[in-house]
Amino acid sequence: MIDRILIEIDRGLKVLSVSPSQNRERPDRDIRESSSLSSSEKIIHSKYMRVNHSGEICAQGLYRGQLFFNKNKDIESKLKASALEEIDHLSWCESRINELNGSKSKLNPFLYISSFGIGAIASIVDEKYNLGFLSETESQVSKHLQSHIKKIAPSDKKTLKIIKVMKEEEEAHKQSALEMGAAQLPNSIKKIMGITSKIMTSITYKI
Repeated sequence: MIDRILIEIDRGLKVLSVSPSQNRERPDRDIRESSSLSSSEKIIHSKYMRVNHSGEICAQGLYRGQLFFNKNKDIESKLKASALEEIDHLSWCESRINELNGSKSKLNPFLYISSFGIGAIASIVDEKYNLGFLSETESQVSKHLQSHIKKIAPSDKKTLKIIKVMKEEEEAHKQSALEMGAAQLPNSIKKIMGITSKIMTSITYKI
């Protein structure tokens, strides 16, 4: 158990301190950078991508927490596959933030640790509710990405393309969790998750 804990600490430190290597090329690779983006638009867009980057930090913590106590091999393979896609999202967000001269959130260490804890607790409580939690998380992330699509300037086709592909894949992760038998979460828990998500996005937009 101690070895596993040390491995997870090492994973967490790498997620937080090392620029991730993408497994797939960025979906906007063939799109030219817009010359019409104003300085203020770049600042705003970098902040949206910072929020998305922090969301992917949370996703890594959540998946690692869920995997820590999971004993179902089918669920393990699905979670690992989804986590790899989320690593790509993390890389895409970080590189786009850099291109827009933005910065990552200072809250990322706290977000990773808390997400890991939530994922670990969910995996202990019940397998189907664990998947239900994952499904609801992906559903809320998808809605949040859709809200960003509406706020990004149409001329910033690169940022829009990244967000749209991320949204599609988050929805696929939700569907995968449902197919594995995800339980429907109580409305009270969904509301708490929604409130927590809004607080997190509001703070990481600023910090």
